Amino acid sequence: MESTTKQIQLALMGVGRWGTHLLRNFLAHPQIQVRAVVDPFTQHLTATAEKFGLDDSVALLENWEDALDIEGLEAVAIATPATTHKAIVTAALKRQLHVLCEKPLTLTAQTSAALCQLAQQQNRQLFIDHTYLFHPAVTEAKANLGRLGTPRYGYAARTNLGPVRHDVDALWDLAIHDIAIFNHWLSDSPIRVQAQGLNWLQRPGQAKPMADVVWCRLHYGSGFEATIHVCWTNPHKQRQLSLVCDRGSLIFDEMQSDSPLTLKLGHAAPDTFQPQGLDTISLKVPNQEPLATMCNHFVHSVLTNQPATISAGTVGTNLVAILEALSQSLTHQGKWIELN
Repeated sequence: MESTTKQIQLALMGVGRWGTHLLRNFLAHPQIQVRAVVDPFTQHLTATAEKFGLDDSVALLENWEDALDIEGLEAVAIATPATTHKAIVTAALKRQLHVLCEKPLTLTAQTSAALCQLAQQQNRQLFIDHTYLFHPAVTEAKANLGRLGTPRYGYAARTNLGPVRHDVDALWDLAIHDIAIFNHWLSDSPIRVQAQGLNWLQRPGQAKPMADVVWCRLHYGSGFEATIHVCWTNPHKQRQLSLVCDRGSLIFDEMQSDSPLTLKLGHAAPDTFQPQGLDTISLKVPNQEPLATMCNHFVHSVLTNQPATISAGTVGTNLVAILEALSQSLTHQGKWIELN
């Protein structure tokens, strides 16, 4: 990473659950100076200032537009509802600011692609907070996939009793993590997708049903297929991904905090189909906070004014396109949708 001591002047938009984690990391980062914290709720600002001991050097603002007028500002981090991303990202880029945006970038691939084009025109970095792509277990898993042979299929489960979002459904909130990981591991993207789901919770002002549980299928050009189960209303907390290959399987289980990453080696004998070469290997995973690693990559991207290929705006746009197709399938009761 960049060794310079230059500090990036940054404003944080939104101090809800995730924005608070971002703020904690930014305040601790030697190459970030937080100039403003923005939130429409005064009580959030007051509580945040008290929790982190913010002094007068950090402006507490209720309107994100005001933050963009701060002299010397170089970057913004956006942790607001997905429906607000387009307006804030657009305004920030037009002010020649670098942008870190919480996932999803926007709610349409067309809008996301337009923001990527704007960032390129402005010669500024658009960086998407796909935190799992910076998880040390995900990195270690990708480094060891060659030991398992040819990928055949994968499956994932991401369930819990809350937290429930009001701006997007469980598909957009949860499945995006697993899709991003599978794409990263495979260095590929699905060519067609399918989704089915159910809705029980009725949110205030809800215009149409928002799925609380979703089952997704992703089909890749290689023939690899992944199945993903996500749910907000399941008391059984699951955070697991598995990738099955012809010589073994990889299991990433966050609930196994002591040993989250395991290789299960073995294959069926060609003639008898009996298991052979059975072994279980627990891979050592560095003790690193993924969000801190993500912030480091963002800082490097800003200081060098170079895109971080692992989580650039184009990566976020591709994931939005996949989610759009899955949503279309969800609306049409599980119809397979082709991706361009």
